[in-house]
Amino acid sequence: MSTEPDRWTAVDDYFTGLLAPPDPALTAALQESEAAGLPAINVAPNQGKLLHLLAQLQGAHRILEIGTLGGYSTIWLARALPADGHLLTLEYSPEHAEVARANLARAGLDKITEVRTGPALDSLAALHAESPAPFDLVFIDADKVNNPHYVEWSLKLTRPGSLIVVDNVVRGGHVTDADSDDPAIRGTRAALELIASHPKLDGTAVQTVGTKGYDGFALARVLD
Repeated sequence: MSTEPDRWTAVDDYFTGLLAPPDPALTAALQESEAAGLPAINVAPNQGKLLHLLAQLQGAHRILEIGTLGGYSTIWLARALPADGHLLTLEYSPEHAEVARANLARAGLDKITEVRTGPALDSLAALHAESPAPFDLVFIDADKVNNPHYVEWSLKLTRPGSLIVVDNVVRGGHVTDADSDDPAIRGTRAALELIASHPKLDGTAVQTVGTKGYDGFALARVLD
């Protein structure tokens, strides 16, 4: 008899093969990321398709991604943009950023995407100082300890109606541990509590299982 994780993976494989089949650019992005030694912490294909659909449902013209890695989720998001759209993604590691830039160029998305390197909190402060047009969607998938700060910056860089997505909020179920000393859990709980209490946010969180194990994400809509 198969174990639960085996069953989760089998279901994910079925969903992915049917609804989010691989293509050369996405497959190459994963292969090049692995070859460069990047950790295999990219979103699953069906989760990437979900981000793509959310961006389309938003009618997004401008997307901000916090945490690029090798650009796999970036490709999914950028493909939802119109020809005059723009995606800005922030990555701490210059090495990871170079892999992502090459993956985005291979996918034909380098003209509508920009990868900035450095600590995300510094990049967000610099971005805010530029007074950019508001972003329609923000995807947060970086160091979890700073999740509440990323949500706060997202509020400053969006508009009423924008969507904020925070990945990896379940922490294997340990998000319920109010006494945890794990900085990732504490940061995740703080972000969720901010979403729950902030008058300009209306959100929810969903648990998921699949090839990435037991996890989940939060969604928050920016209010007037």
